[in-house]
Amino acid sequence: MQKTKGYQQIISWLKADKRKPFDFQKDTWEYYLQGYSGLVNAPTGFGKTFSVFLGVVIEALNQDKPAKGVQLIWITPLRSLAKDIARAMREVLLAIGLDWLVGVRNGDTSQAEKLQQKKAMPEILLITPESLHLLLAQKGSSSLFKNLKCIVADEWHELLGSKRGVLVELAVSRIKGLQKEHGNEILRVWGISATIGNIQEALEVIVPEESAKKMIVRAQLEKKIQIKSILPDTIETLPWAGHLGLKLAHKLIPIINKSKTTLIFINTRGQSEIWYQHLLDIEPDLAGRIAIHHGSIDFELRNWIEDSLHSGLLKAVIATSSLDLGVDFKPVDTVVQIGSPKGVARFLQRAGRSGHSPFEVSKIYFLPTHALELVEAAAIKEAAKENNIESREPFVMVFDTLIQYLVTLAVGDGFDDKQIYEEVKQTNAFKELLPNEWAWAMQFITSGGDSLTAYNEFKKVIKDEDGLWKVKSRQIAMRHRLHIGTIVSDAMLKVKFLSGGYIGMVEEYFVSKLKAGDSFVLAGRILEFVQIKEMTVIVRRSKQKKAISPSWLGGRLPLSSNLGAVLRKKYNEVLDQTHQDEELDIVHPLFKIQEERSHVPKSDELLIEMINNREGFHLFAYPFEGRLVHEILGALVAYRLSKLVPITFSIAMNDYGFELLSDIEIPMDDGIAYEVFSPKNLAEDITLSINSTEMARRKFRDIACIAGLVFQGYPGKYIANKHLQSSAGLFFNVFNDYDKHNLLLRQAYEEVFYQQLEEPRLAAALNRIQNSNIVITYPKRFTPLSFPIKVDSLRANMSSEELEHRIERMKKEVFK
Repeated sequence: MQKTKGYQQIISWLKADKRKPFDFQKDTWEYYLQGYSGLVNAPTGFGKTFSVFLGVVIEALNQDKPAKGVQLIWITPLRSLAKDIARAMREVLLAIGLDWLVGVRNGDTSQAEKLQQKKAMPEILLITPESLHLLLAQKGSSSLFKNLKCIVADEWHELLGSKRGVLVELAVSRIKGLQKEHGNEILRVWGISATIGNIQEALEVIVPEESAKKMIVRAQLEKKIQIKSILPDTIETLPWAGHLGLKLAHKLIPIINKSKTTLIFINTRGQSEIWYQHLLDIEPDLAGRIAIHHGSIDFELRNWIEDSLHSGLLKAVIATSSLDLGVDFKPVDTVVQIGSPKGVARFLQRAGRSGHSPFEVSKIYFLPTHALELVEAAAIKEAAKENNIESREPFVMVFDTLIQYLVTLAVGDGFDDKQIYEEVKQTNAFKELLPNEWAWAMQFITSGGDSLTAYNEFKKVIKDEDGLWKVKSRQIAMRHRLHIGTIVSDAMLKVKFLSGGYIGMVEEYFVSKLKAGDSFVLAGRILEFVQIKEMTVIVRRSKQKKAISPSWLGGRLPLSSNLGAVLRKKYNEVLDQTHQDEELDIVHPLFKIQEERSHVPKSDELLIEMINNREGFHLFAYPFEGRLVHEILGALVAYRLSKLVPITFSIAMNDYGFELLSDIEIPMDDGIAYEVFSPKNLAEDITLSINSTEMARRKFRDIACIAGLVFQGYPGKYIANKHLQSSAGLFFNVFNDYDKHNLLLRQAYEEVFYQQLEEPRLAAALNRIQNSNIVITYPKRFTPLSFPIKVDSLRANMSSEELEHRIERMKKEVFK
């Protein structure tokens, strides 16, 4: 390789810029030129993009006449990421004089640009998984890929653990099939990832063929990360979620002022709007120099914010996960994480947005929103130091995605069912696919399956004269193209000023609660709701100083199992004073109170607190397994206790534990505790303890949308969420009553068990508890561990002012 003219040209260009390639980049180029596929694993900021991209460029430069047409497809999970990478690629191509075009294709791409691409495709195409499937749904799409050399899945860890990853797998399998038809069998597929625990599995998913030449290229480099917590001067001995964060906001101002540019990450869009207003209130000088960025802000405004970040115009940007990945904003030298990110990988990913160049230190501040999050900060530091990063579990046997894919191919050039079956079987997602399951999928798209054969609208795909399965109806084809993808959210309504100009989008369920004259916050502006006109929310600027923030659905992030394990360990260290963590020193008084009133659980213990007060009889348990596991665990324990004595409960939970509240005394001793926390008969008891049918019915709504059973409406005229739920519910009932072997029905129950209920993680937690000591205490009043769970149970039914008053009353009672 080193003697080739392409390599020499790249080295000369790097030398001119006083740079040289890292070993992992050279290794990737070498493997790529030898025909390998693979996965590149390197820290943020060391040039993972250039590792594969320049391999493709070197190969082109080695040819006397570089090929035209699409040479490289670069799949990205985020639109902002595609724009940033395209800019970097164009700069390189211009500098080395390679006459290739770089195009971007996603939801933000204009119709004019898409038409231009149709006439002449760029050599490098940056694209989302959904837009790649839209390409496959075009007539004549099979010829687009005949010269393709490489497909790259960037930030592969982000796609891997979702149905979007399955979209990538299926698209790659089809493109490989088309390549074989054109006599090209050396298509290379590469994944790129900085933060992932199961890297070998990630490779097997992106390159599943056993016979393929494949390689993991790891950078033997360490990214220096400086993690510093923003510590309160004093802490409440009874902490509760959200209380501490805004009180510490004034400590952010000096950090913002001394940094070039600061990225402030917040986990939810609603909270990001609140923080934007609050920072402006306490520091009015930031007006015009601070912005807010999330997925519901209008495309043009997001574009301006991203450009302003590159140019250094903005002093700070408050963002959600919309700026999590791979984006290189050179002026950003500081990152702040507000509230726990609930996972090590997410925290490191966000830290990497600062000091993005090699050997620069990534600086990230952690600002807790309640005192116990300081222990999470200490746990994150330790996990990051030990590189204890979460795995991403790939999705398998998702029939809604398979059905959508088959109709996509039928809308395009059509498909041969025997050939596509073999291709689909080559993917990791469907390697276990049985012939009868494939036959069911084909029957479903051609006749609607056993229960829908009487309705012509479900006979979408027919066999054409050329022997290929195709969609012949223009209406079915158009409807299908409109909703390609696996992200199903509530209907989003555009928000527009009465005088003209778009601001962003809010979800329909939020707008349905507004009446004329109400004010709400979006993109950092206080807006007055005027009316809904043609599925657009019409607003004017509001004179109100404060307003409600939309709470987009998506909820809170659950604690990862990796972080939960380190967190249990950190709880041991607070009182024994052997640690080196300043965060644990701050929370020491809180833990002393916990020990005096109850007990501080060690990593090999489960603490159960039994508290009796005017409200009733409380059982608090602390497995530290995340709110999703605790929601089901609470229901499971409640069900098992109700078998011992007739009793009903209300259930509350947070990431640390759960509460069962009853108006009669709860039976509990060591024997009962081990019995109700037993892994025996788990699947059966879960089904009996929760309404799994109702949960599956709700899950089925998304499955029905992805599979094309229900039509979500046209742009600007989306069907209301309640109508979608109702339509999907009808299909669910029909399948449940008359078509028990329907694979979409089976999938709904499996998704409830393995994703929503996290049954494997729940089983692992119960096995751990069986091998632990269960400590039961009887505190006279709420403890520092139980208080935040109690507050969370009140939050859903109270306004913020009512909640504040209630908490103050509870504190007085606790300290009597």
